[in-house]
Amino acid sequence: MSTLEAALPGTEGALPAWALELTALYEADSVSQFLIYGNVEDRFLLPTAAPRIGSLQELLFEVLLSRFDVVLSYDLGNGIRIERGGAIFAKWPSAKTESELPKNPREAVEFLTHFFRYCANLARVGQAAIQIACLIRDIELIAPAGPLDHELAALITLIRNWSSEPLLVAHPLATFLIARNLNDAHPMLARNPRSAQLEVPVPSAGHLDSALAVLAPHYPAVLSRPDRSSVAAALSGSTLCSVERAIKLREHQKQPFSTDDLVELKKRNIESECRGLIEFVESGNTLNNVQGCEAVKQWLRQDIALWRSGDVAALPKGYLLCGPVGTGKSYLVECLAGEAGVPIVKLKNFRDRWVGSTEGNLEQIFRLVRALGRCYVFIDEADQSLGRRDTGNDSGVSGRIYSMLAEEMGSSRTRGSVIWILASSRPDLIEVDFKRPGRVDVKIPLLPAANREQAYTLIRSACQSRGLSLPPASGESIRDRLPRLLTPGAAENIAVKTFRFVKTASLSPEQALSRVLEGYQAPVPESVLQQQIDLAMAESSDPSFIAPEFQ
Repeated sequence: MSTLEAALPGTEGALPAWALELTALYEADSVSQFLIYGNVEDRFLLPTAAPRIGSLQELLFEVLLSRFDVVLSYDLGNGIRIERGGAIFAKWPSAKTESELPKNPREAVEFLTHFFRYCANLARVGQAAIQIACLIRDIELIAPAGPLDHELAALITLIRNWSSEPLLVAHPLATFLIARNLNDAHPMLARNPRSAQLEVPVPSAGHLDSALAVLAPHYPAVLSRPDRSSVAAALSGSTLCSVERAIKLREHQKQPFSTDDLVELKKRNIESECRGLIEFVESGNTLNNVQGCEAVKQWLRQDIALWRSGDVAALPKGYLLCGPVGTGKSYLVECLAGEAGVPIVKLKNFRDRWVGSTEGNLEQIFRLVRALGRCYVFIDEADQSLGRRDTGNDSGVSGRIYSMLAEEMGSSRTRGSVIWILASSRPDLIEVDFKRPGRVDVKIPLLPAANREQAYTLIRSACQSRGLSLPPASGESIRDRLPRLLTPGAAENIAVKTFRFVKTASLSPEQALSRVLEGYQAPVPESVLQQQIDLAMAESSDPSFIAPEFQ
């Protein structure tokens, strides 16, 4: 059995972990077929004699497969290509010129299989074994997830045979299937027990630093700064491709990166790579901006202190924020992230109508989250987004979402780096498995103002943010009109109307507020608010989170 090239002397640390695992599996004669998925469209550090940055294909062909006699590739656009060993390939009696090589998937795979078997039979009768490698790009376009027909079933069977047929397994043959997401490829290939599935992650800060060291001589205006490692750390979570693109632009403009530039670049890169699946939020607010909720803020600050000190064993895996609409669940998340000094990854609409696309979108999000280091992952309206055990009429999509999210939220490998935050006004609709310890350890109810004094404090704070000054205590005419169960969202609405009257009717802030409260009507019926309050209190993981008036 031939060997893969691990790395050049002195460059052992340059290859990513997935490439080292691939090398070990092949050299141990354990696996000969590899499905490589994930960050496959990125750029990579090539530890060649003169290190440079190249594509995944270049990393495979020039580094890992440099000792192979024949290297072939196939994709829908180009058909079969002879990347190396054309003279050897031409000796095959069934060989064709490159322009005659088949492009249709079924014909191409049959043609390749015929060549593999021919070489293996030659070796069996005593001729020198020809070391062969074959790479199929975009396997999800050739064998996509979805229903099987006879044509697709035959094609998948042949590709699977490359990893299991005794004649081919005994020959020095290595095959590589490349996919953007594991779930995009047909399950019969993606879950083939005779192949190895290797995920290419977003580069770590260490690998970014190594790549920047190689790029530095070519871009002196941008990468000459001595703190290059801190630049790599600041951009962790970005692909090398997006970083290299930004460096080229800044070099052309002769503008080095500032700290603010790096923050904005990272945000833009991540949102661009995820194609609108997530929103990358950084907040300048802290828990000091949250009115009330003193017991909740104390608990959250204790968790932040544990996080910073590395005491992750006492750190929750996730929070559930529950309470009526308008109680500031999203705002609390922003303030929490600002207090902790870490970013928020907010999941947007990751569901898709195409078979396998939703699962592929989640794969991409998880890959990003793992690469970011410390962050919060925020899922708003969790009762609608998380999926359910009962798949209903959606072809099992909800069940697969449920399974993938439950597995990722409960994963021990992200403890201490990723904290999940779910928010919902209907926590009773969230599957109980998501709310169990190990996924959501702390459940926090966010409730409306418990009395008129708290309601006035909310309104006064909202008015102050608009430059309106109200006295510390409410006057009698205002106190009697203050609504019950006022939420921060409703207080904001009152403040906006008050500001409007001050500007349009030339009233004082107190007079304007009094007029607003005259005809005030709650945006949410009190019966609905009360139901959502009861649900939130029933979920609370600590009685101190609930104001005495509600208890």
